[in-house]
Amino acid sequence: MLLSLVVWIGGLIFFAFVLAPTAFSVLPSTHLAGNVVGRALGKLHWIAIVSGIVFLISSLLYSRFTDGTAHVFAARHVLLCLMLALTLVSQFGIIPRMDTLRASLGEVSAAPIDNPERIQFDALHVWSTRVEGAVLLLGLVVVYLTARSF
Repeated sequence: MLLSLVVWIGGLIFFAFVLAPTAFSVLPSTHLAGNVVGRALGKLHWIAIVSGIVFLISSLLYSRFTDGTAHVFAARHVLLCLMLALTLVSQFGIIPRMDTLRASLGEVSAAPIDNPERIQFDALHVWSTRVEGAVLLLGLVVVYLTARSF
């Protein structure tokens, strides 16, 4: 249970504080860095989805075997479902739209700042960052709630 949660949260922390900044500082163009970061984020989302499902199943079974009831609406389960929902919105809503815009713009940073597609891309990027930050914060709360229950 904890392993699946730590894999997800650890992946988010590594992505946000190591992978993305490194890609944008080392690669020769922001376009290449954006491609690397975008593909890594897609893989991280799939790890998150699997980890979330494993956590939910494990946590529900743990509650059932130790307390006699699954505690479906326990705070950790509700928050984890919210984390999963946000991850799914990012993976299947925000990221595909960003990929489409990136493909049509080419080098995003070379597009004029008042270009409507660039404005939309930048707005989606802000939302993507907010969603990932929210998932990370919720995840830290779930780690605390889960660790406290042991």
